[in-house]
Amino acid sequence: MDQAVFLFEILLPALMQGLVVTLQLIACSAPFGLALGIAVAVGRQYGNPVVSWLCKTFVFLIKGTPLLLLLFILYFGLPSIGITFTAFVASVVGFILCNGAYNAEYIRGALISIKDGQMVAAQALGMTRWQAIRSVILPQALRRAIPGLSNEFIYLIKYSSLAYMITVIELSGAGKLVATKYFTYTESFAAVGIVYLVLVSITTVAVNILEKRVAVPGTTRATAAAQL
Repeated sequence: MDQAVFLFEILLPALMQGLVVTLQLIACSAPFGLALGIAVAVGRQYGNPVVSWLCKTFVFLIKGTPLLLLLFILYFGLPSIGITFTAFVASVVGFILCNGAYNAEYIRGALISIKDGQMVAAQALGMTRWQAIRSVILPQALRRAIPGLSNEFIYLIKYSSLAYMITVIELSGAGKLVATKYFTYTESFAAVGIVYLVLVSITTVAVNILEKRVAVPGTTRATAAAQL
């Protein structure tokens, strides 16, 4: 088969279909993973002992469980107790849980870095504890956590390839199907790798722009970002 025909009429259309599914997985997982991470981090750092213990246990369990095993449990294991997910939904749930647990650790680290005086000052102005967390502490922590959160988002892009193991035909799955059918493993997987590289590069550039936009004027970080 002519290489140009294979590339433009078989491989690229298949990869574009897989890319759409990959982007859908990321779009459905990332916002909820971030929200879960914020909730778990705040609960662990500022919640009562029971809430803090539950959040800590969640992070411990998810971090200690391989993502692939978590996907197998959600898709193949839960039906035995009457809970059934489609492959796509099981993938999204697994990604949200994994992404949320790691995001929680990045955000918790940022919360710890905020000086206690911030809370005291906010409460002195008449804010309740949770108002201070929501309006004063958390915005600063999220700004500081951007590098870690962006790193986890990049990992999420790569995590998405595991969805193929529970029959979701995303980018890497589409490449695998083409490679197996036409015995073009090098060409197919090289093309898949290039697409992932492009996705990660776009994400990196977007994060750099975001960091510059949210940097606080007058701080060392803001000055450094402005000079890049």
